Amino acid sequence: MLPERTGYIVWVSDLKAARSLERFGTVHYMSRKMHYVVMYMNAERSEESVRQMGKLPYVRKIERSYRNELKTEYSKDTEDKTRTYSL
Repeated sequence: MLPERTGYIVWVSDLKAARSLERFGTVHYMSRKMHYVVMYMNAERSEESVRQMGKLPYVRKIERSYRNELKTEYSKDTEDKTRTYSL
């Protein structure tokens, strides 16, 4: 069974030093232009990891990702208008 994971966006000032964030979780993406790291970590240990990451000198800000809370199943309440316009 897979553990529950949460996503975090970590804004950094130094991308070379940001490679060391892999010890806290899985680094999914590093933006060279905007200087942020998208990473996933276990939900059980996330609060302690965020506290430790916040103490690092190259971390500017940490935001939690709300992707797993977004609605991904949609209902079709309106009828499909593409059929009336087709030839």
